[in-house]
Amino acid sequence: MRWPWSSSSTDKEQDSVVSSKEFPIATDWSHYRDPRNIIPVVVLTGSAFVLSTFYRSYLKRIPQAINIEPEFWRKRSLFGQVTSVGDADNFRLFHTPGGRLAGWGLLPWRRVPGTAKELKEKTVHIRLAGIDAPEMAHFGNPAQPFSREACDFLTSYVLHRRVRAYVHKRDQYDRAVATVYVRRWLLPRDVGLQMLKRGLATVYEAKSGAEYGNREEKYRKAEKWARLKRMGMWGGSKKNYESPRDYKTRTGQAKPTK
Repeated sequence: MRWPWSSSSTDKEQDSVVSSKEFPIATDWSHYRDPRNIIPVVVLTGSAFVLSTFYRSYLKRIPQAINIEPEFWRKRSLFGQVTSVGDADNFRLFHTPGGRLAGWGLLPWRRVPGTAKELKEKTVHIRLAGIDAPEMAHFGNPAQPFSREACDFLTSYVLHRRVRAYVHKRDQYDRAVATVYVRRWLLPRDVGLQMLKRGLATVYEAKSGAEYGNREEKYRKAEKWARLKRMGMWGGSKKNYESPRDYKTRTGQAKPTK
């Protein structure tokens, strides 16, 4: 017969269970401090952060000018395909970040849409910086001389081509004002400069808010050269000449630049 004060193995096990519940055993952290476990976690976390940052900065598509982040202006450029030309100094750009290296034009799911319905709200409206082209007929006003020639030139020069637009700011019409380059004969050509040389645009004049992308001096030289050579709009009578800016002011289309 067992005495009340006697101990047994069963009693000891029960005491051990109670003791462990009342006084938990300290967690062994040595496993987590092992470099063999720490290094892979750090590498994977760092890689995920770097890849996420790289994607947001270089591979994330920007659908419209209103989606361009503030830190993007004056520091970065947009690479994409021109889908339509609206006037002689603006067009629509479908942003294709990374170009062919990112599979654009090569992979089935990396294609530029071909219809207006597919492109709706998916293109950045670009306004060429530093120039002002003759106005087309709209708002019930007649077209300016050489407006059709200017629009036809811009269309033939950039439509369906891949261009790079260095964006400077967003204007009051939610367009990205940008200096645009297109490759012609393997060389990057400033589109605005080419229009000035042909007498199909003037240097943009405004009391405030004009944006030239640090190319104002070059633009003014190109306009002066076109005047001397009587290129394009400069070939007519000076008496009948009206600048795009004066035309918009006369017809009430000019609005203060923000």
